Amino acid sequence: MVLYEASLRVKHECPYREISERHPDLTIREWPLSDCQVLEISTEDTPTGQLMEDIDRLGTVLHESADDSGYHVVTQSCLCSLEESIVDRFEDHNCLYQSPTIYRQGWEHYTVIAFDEDDVRALLGDLRADRDIELLSKTAIAEKRIPHSMLTPVDRLFDDLTDRQLAALQLALEHGYYEQPRQTSLRDIAGRTSVSKSTYEEHLRKAENKLLTNAGRFLRLVTATASADPLRADRPRPSEQGAD
Repeated sequence: MVLYEASLRVKHECPYREISERHPDLTIREWPLSDCQVLEISTEDTPTGQLMEDIDRLGTVLHESADDSGYHVVTQSCLCSLEESIVDRFEDHNCLYQSPTIYRQGWEHYTVIAFDEDDVRALLGDLRADRDIELLSKTAIAEKRIPHSMLTPVDRLFDDLTDRQLAALQLALEHGYYEQPRQTSLRDIAGRTSVSKSTYEEHLRKAENKLLTNAGRFLRLVTATASADPLRADRPRPSEQGAD
């Protein structure tokens, strides 16, 4: 299978892009979460008063430092609505978004991975209809295994899981339910909660199903360049080996 990695940059109205345009030496890296964004902002220059005011308007400052390498700050922000993000349009064209988005000099830089070159073309045509866009590169990556860390923002794996389902999953992990050999039972874990065993098990099974469903879209990337299928049907079964 041939995969395609495409890098592109676009311009449209967004506070992050506007700040990067006002401060040409600034670099903003954005990691989208389910209800906010984490921004890493850096510049080699001493920050101006205007830049400090712009950063204060972005959201809550989580970290700030200044040294010989420049000024560095991490913020949590909610200014750019994810519903208005073009990331949804990537998915409409079967293209997987690779975070972070990088804002520099008024441009937003994105990287996507697609299974079909036609999907990349369709995505570019869609985006050109309502914004400035430039394709920076498009590379076939048939023989290169994609690092697992590039596949998806962590929060995407937990889309649609409720607080109770997340809590059930965390308890199971903490008490060794998924270890081999298993270190606990569903009854023992449920006994640590305020719900019945059947209710706890329902939360856990739903969490497992949603987690695997969310991970499934990225499984194809992990296995796409494998040289062989280790579960191939024509491999001799243990009971068949040595039968002659």
